[in-house]
Amino acid sequence: MEIIGVSDIHGKIEKVRALADAITERENTPDLIMVAGDITNFGTGEEARKILEPLLDLGITVLAVFGNCDGRDVPELLDELGIGAHNRRVEARGLGIVGVGGSNITPFNTVWELSEGEIEKILMQNYRSGDLILSHVPPYNTKVDRTHSNLHVGSKALRRFIEDRKPPLVLTGHIHEARAIDQIGETLIVNPGPLFKGYYAEIRIENGKASAELKRL
Repeated sequence: MEIIGVSDIHGKIEKVRALADAITERENTPDLIMVAGDITNFGTGEEARKILEPLLDLGITVLAVFGNCDGRDVPELLDELGIGAHNRRVEARGLGIVGVGGSNITPFNTVWELSEGEIEKILMQNYRSGDLILSHVPPYNTKVDRTHSNLHVGSKALRRFIEDRKPPLVLTGHIHEARAIDQIGETLIVNPGPLFKGYYAEIRIENGKASAELKRL
């Protein structure tokens, strides 16, 4: 399976259009586009619809979670479009994906923040062995959750879950400066970097193993 992974669009629809053009120009059409939240910059569901439209028009399966900076009605919009993955298990081409929207608690009192207990509950209730995880918040103490000030601010519950259940892939975002690929045991962790800066990732799942390459428009 070939996946295009993106996160942190923050309303930059021109970057979404550029990504859609890049996907159209590929020799091989990806099987799935995964969007790891912050589609808008504190914007509405209708804004999110317009932002995602260039990807939806490609005719490729899209799955998305909202981020901590998406407006209150964005989750409802994602569900209306049939692409919302938060707090559920969805399947694409026979592969299971579990979504975790929002972030862990931040100092900034943003729109969608979850306790570590809530994050753990979502994962435990929905995950089946071999599923991928689509989570706006990254796991704690990795290359993908380190801020400019060198603090690790990811989810400890997600980290524990990865160590215990060993999913093949976690696609994440949230920390713009932590664009990286990392590994926790057998699990590949990918923060493609913010699409509003032109960053995305190409991911391949083969025989239950994930590989990824960071890309730029």
